[in-house]
Amino acid sequence: MAVPKKKVTRSRAGKRRGGKGISAANFSKCPHCGQPKLSHRVCPNCGYYRGEPVVQLKE
Repeated sequence: MAVPKKKVTRSRAGKRRGGKGISAANFSKCPHCGQPKLSHRVCPNCGYYRGEPVVQLKE
């Protein structure tokens, strides 16, 4: 069986995980209402996606 010869230190494991940082969400402007929304998602303000109404929102 494959068993590591020595313990991997915290610093070495941390270096390996260095690129796993959290980045801020990229918002785009909704073409229908102009409010910020996440890309590839239905607009939470107007319910439109790609120029078509997808969700009926309560008023």
